Amino acid sequence: MLKYVLLGIIQGVTEFFPVSSSAHLVILQRVLGMSENQVAVSVVLHLGTALAVGVFFLPEVLKALRDIKIVGLIAAVTVITGIIGFSGKDFLEQFFSPPRKAAVALLCTGAILLLTKKIKEGKREKINLKDALVLGVSQGIAIIPGISRSGITISTLLFRKVGRVKAFNFSFLAALPVIFGAVLLEAKEIGGIFQKDTLALIVGFFCSFVSGLIALYVLKMALHKAKFHYFGYYCVLAGILTLVFVY
Repeated sequence: MLKYVLLGIIQGVTEFFPVSSSAHLVILQRVLGMSENQVAVSVVLHLGTALAVGVFFLPEVLKALRDIKIVGLIAAVTVITGIIGFSGKDFLEQFFSPPRKAAVALLCTGAILLLTKKIKEGKREKINLKDALVLGVSQGIAIIPGISRSGITISTLLFRKVGRVKAFNFSFLAALPVIFGAVLLEAKEIGGIFQKDTLALIVGFFCSFVSGLIALYVLKMALHKAKFHYFGYYCVLAGILTLVFVY
């Protein structure tokens, strides 16, 4: 039970900072000796943070649903991400086990985040179709543990001169269909593990939801002062430490 509590908290906190929650789950599962049902556990915990996003961004979600253009852009992001996810599913899932692969991907995330230091902050507040298509590719790549979804998608929009707040909001709105789609895709695996660890998974889900909400509120308060490239140093350090100490 304690393992799932810890995994849920780690998922909730790391999901909303550009440090790759999936990499942390892969590494922590190895440290805790959890070698089975890794993908299913990861999806259940991601569902908790998906609910946190839905609750936190409820006003933005309702507003987006009334704007056919925004709905279309989110659909475009989802289609591109889905194509990458479905076509590369078998290849990408191999990254859910070896922590060394996640560590290398963390180093890549760190490099991307450090590059944002060189970007002059954009002021654009409208997302266009090209933004959505590029974002879909970025989000598809982020299926790999170690490639932070929030890190690479927000960085992508920043590279395209979208304002920081707009990039933050649209990145998380565009993530919702993909996260729920991943849950549906792995429904069979989730059903199997629920028969064995029902209470533990519910606790893990709850912990990821609550810690995710807290993380979002903290991130929102720190948004104007936060520097994305600072998280790059953490990703590089975490990647190096994993390569050295975790097998």
